[in-house]
Amino acid sequence: MIARIWSGESPLWLLLWPFSLLYGLISNLIRLSYQRGWRKVWRAPVPVVVVGNLTAGGNGKTPLVIWLVTRLQQAGLRVGVVSRGYGGKAEHYPLLLDATTTTAQAGDEPVLIWQRTGAAVAVAPRRVDAVRALTATGEIDIIITDDGLQHYALARDYELVVIDGERRFGNGWWLPAGPMRERASRLKQVNARVVNGGDAGADEIRMTLTPGLAINLRSGEQRPAASLQNVVAIAGIGHPPRFFATLRQLGVAPRREVAFADHQHYDAALLASLAAANESLLMTEKDAVKARAFADDNWWYLPVDAQLDQRGQDLTGEILRLRQPH
Repeated sequence: MIARIWSGESPLWLLLWPFSLLYGLISNLIRLSYQRGWRKVWRAPVPVVVVGNLTAGGNGKTPLVIWLVTRLQQAGLRVGVVSRGYGGKAEHYPLLLDATTTTAQAGDEPVLIWQRTGAAVAVAPRRVDAVRALTATGEIDIIITDDGLQHYALARDYELVVIDGERRFGNGWWLPAGPMRERASRLKQVNARVVNGGDAGADEIRMTLTPGLAINLRSGEQRPAASLQNVVAIAGIGHPPRFFATLRQLGVAPRREVAFADHQHYDAALLASLAAANESLLMTEKDAVKARAFADDNWWYLPVDAQLDQRGQDLTGEILRLRQPH
């Protein structure tokens, strides 16, 4: 229903329109308060790159963060990543991730980024606190924020917005009548726009998510997803249909497709009830980081890697130049 409202297909968005105006007024006042100096903006001692979006829901930010962190590491930089840690609750903040950190503490995306990149990752409701914790070590050359485009208390040196190439901006209205956190005019002020799937415009960078081999959560065995038998597919991400469409492109015809809310909490009983012993439970990597501790032998996940066009390859060079000097 929300998808139909936000796309403009359902007239119910008109009932929510007054609340959208209120949301827009408040968000614009918050941004103005930082621009005019009424509220303090904190600047880190190292460059800060924001990877964010204008809309609610999954646009592909985390795969892009992983791609960017990996590229900067290959260039010799010590990269730190900060996140709000949505879906997690820690005993204290800021929380610096290590091998013992769970998704219940830090949220699924920070744990996924830490596992994939090995970068220093810090979580805090106030991203400024997370950045302070990382830079206090003296071992960070650059900070990447996973989301946080609207977190104006943190000064940034580069803004990179990810756009869902298929859904774009829906009906264009602020939440809750539409999907927008900020209106599309905000794109005029960012440094780069990356379009995930669909068609990219002349001034946009095209990104695709390339799936790898399916990986067994318990054994680590890898095999083509199409070779799995009797697949039950699940996805607890911002836009589950994208995952199910990827499976079909790989030749997987799931017996059942089960969509969960983004950042869904899982337990062994819930997931075990979805697939019988002769079925393969296939999930996203974001789901897998929450389920690995209690996985059954027939549970698999499908990792994806971001691939950017030639203009996207130039992003690394632009960001590297931020350090000369900061």
